[in-house]
Amino acid sequence: MRRKRKKIGKYWVIIAFLVFLIVLGLLYNIINDNRKLTIVESLIKDTGLFIQKSAYAPVKFVQQQINEYREKRKMYEEYKDMKEKVESVELLKAKNEELEYQLKEMQKILELNNVLSKDSFLNATVINRNIGVWYDTITIDKGSKNGVKVDMPVIVKEGLIGKVIKTSNFNSTVKLLTSEDINNKISVKIKNGDDYILGLLVNYDLKNKVFIVEGIDQNVEIEPNSLVTTTGLGDYFPSGIIVGRVSNVRTDNFDLAKIVEVKSNVDFDQLNFVTILKREVEQQ
Repeated sequence: MRRKRKKIGKYWVIIAFLVFLIVLGLLYNIINDNRKLTIVESLIKDTGLFIQKSAYAPVKFVQQQINEYREKRKMYEEYKDMKEKVESVELLKAKNEELEYQLKEMQKILELNNVLSKDSFLNATVINRNIGVWYDTITIDKGSKNGVKVDMPVIVKEGLIGKVIKTSNFNSTVKLLTSEDINNKISVKIKNGDDYILGLLVNYDLKNKVFIVEGIDQNVEIEPNSLVTTTGLGDYFPSGIIVGRVSNVRTDNFDLAKIVEVKSNVDFDQLNFVTILKREVEQQ
């Protein structure tokens, strides 16, 4: 029995030694790059590479997605930063343009003040304008405490814009010439050579943005671009305030009188700074 066990043990040793030699040979053959792989080796190698590639693919995909997300996030942050800078520049540009515009408007007021006598005017700023009555009234920041009274004319450098109709201590309401509700017709004169032609400013054509002057004889010839000013007769406006210039002359429906269209240089959409004229009767 002992001999039989020793004999079996020798067989196992021999088998183990042979397996060792076979594995050693296989390892040598695998390591040796100068030889051609056998079919089994190629199959084992290809299978291993396929398994490795398949196992790494999800990891590679996730890594790519992470990298793409980081890149997109970086680009978005750069875009957001650039957008904020552009918006900041645009805001500063808009503010600068507004300041330049206000400066030009104030320069016009100063030029007008140089023409007027020292105690005959009062400068004011438009503080409110209702969109519903845009061409009817404006509110200014000067009132009775500043010497403003009802019916005082209000002008800008380009010409007449209206008159004061209501005052409180610190602000006043001005009815514009462009208002549809003109209770008092304004007496105007049209420069015609060395003479003047008298007429009445009766309303404002909002569509064509011209004043309508009526009461002119059919036989009178009026040149385009003739200057139109106030007469100071029968109304609250002193003589010589510019209203505009003649842009068109036509006849009425009965061919009995002429209708004169007058274009003002005043931009009634952009009224920011105005001047109130103190009539002589108010200064006495």
